Amino acid sequence: MFESILCQVTDYDPDVLTSLIELAVEIAREGREGRRIGTLFTLGDEQAVLARSRLLILDPLAGHPEAVRRVSDSNLRGTIKELAQLDGAFVVGAGGLFVSACRYLETAGKTVDLPLGLGSRHLAGAAISATTDAVAIVVSESSTVRIFCHGKLMAEIIPELWLLRRHEVQLQGPVTREDIGDLAIVTPRQEMFAGRETSPAK
Repeated sequence: MFESILCQVTDYDPDVLTSLIELAVEIAREGREGRRIGTLFTLGDEQAVLARSRLLILDPLAGHPEAVRRVSDSNLRGTIKELAQLDGAFVVGAGGLFVSACRYLETAGKTVDLPLGLGSRHLAGAAISATTDAVAIVVSESSTVRIFCHGKLMAEIIPELWLLRRHEVQLQGPVTREDIGDLAIVTPRQEMFAGRETSPAK
């Protein structure tokens, strides 16, 4: 489903990245208890991310066996959705293991080129992806999912097509838009997509 994103972000296992994006889209779509929520996931380079972050509260994932902290575990998904209501980021290892939750990501000392209108959660995601080899997946309270890699905005996912009419795409330059079901996936246009039908984001 996320082929255009996987073509942009090639550093990590596509199955793990896809599972994490799906979870982010579910959170964007469903919110929690009738309200929209935002959250942030980092994928990969977990030791560097941990070194550039700190806990906001006691880590709710600490002490639990690895077997129940894998993104592929369907039982974990509900827990992550509940914890997403708390402040802070989730740190996920390259193999799909949730390492920590409720972390404040340090953004000092790194300037990133962030489109206007994106807030502190996006700044944190862009900065951590610029200062480490991690990918950041940001769920906005406006229900959009954005993916940052190497400090750059690589993709935007609008989980309901009707939202696209109210949504201003933040990616700069020519883009490719894919509509899959009721998802709109917007990525930078590249030569590899030359044979695919594209349309400008509106």
